[in-house]
Amino acid sequence: MTLRASAAAALAAAAVVVLVTGGQAAAAPVPQPQTATAENRAAAHEAAAAPDTLATLSRFFAREGKVSAAAAQPRVEGEVIPVSYLSPDFVAGKAGAPVARLEFLASAAVSSDGQRAALWTAKTGTGWQVVNIATGDDEFRYARLGAEKLPGGTVFREPQIDAWYVARGDRVLPLDEDAARAVGDRGTTLAGYRARVTGLYGDKLPGSAYAEAGRAGGFAEVSGPGEPGGPGGVPAAVGVGALALALGAGGAVVLLRRRRALGA
Repeated sequence: MTLRASAAAALAAAAVVVLVTGGQAAAAPVPQPQTATAENRAAAHEAAAAPDTLATLSRFFAREGKVSAAAAQPRVEGEVIPVSYLSPDFVAGKAGAPVARLEFLASAAVSSDGQRAALWTAKTGTGWQVVNIATGDDEFRYARLGAEKLPGGTVFREPQIDAWYVARGDRVLPLDEDAARAVGDRGTTLAGYRARVTGLYGDKLPGSAYAEAGRAGGFAEVSGPGEPGGPGGVPAAVGVGALALALGAGGAVVLLRRRRALGA
């Protein structure tokens, strides 16, 4: 099984919280862009292309010795895209709640040797910041695939199982193998998908007994003992074997974590 490395910035003392809906800590709110307006996209791009971010990217791309930090010469390219995750309000069955909510805006970064990463940006209490760096280009590939498969639909991730979907109207279609295992190759209805996720996560939302017990923030996939997200383990948002990298500004810290990749 291959792994996708991701670095989560501990911005404004919210180290674990800025990562994903699944496995988030309950200590502080997750910074989120409210809308993907042209103004917000421009601000996100500016944060992604800032000198301090590029310096951190150089160290990120050099972490496995594939290229030196001096030679990495990272650049940010392409358009900023919105990235949505399964909405807790949808899981809770709130009337009118959309299937997904906007979690962050993503920019693509490339190193001189061809490594790729996604920069996750969100508006924090001190302005727009890069809150996560993840290897690969999942966010962009699935955005393109979703537009091809269901034009005009909403592409979103179910973080508890690392599955990607596209939804429009009454249809929810899978975009990867994890999603296909969950809803079938032909997808399902919106009502069918709601029934599935409510059954899986409805009793694990914030405020539930599961959440009050302190189990990975109350909205995470349940794993075995000692596994990420499982009893005796660590929150799924962090994973095992975290490695600290220092950002150049604001005293922020980046935590290197691992996660499954598509087709692993």
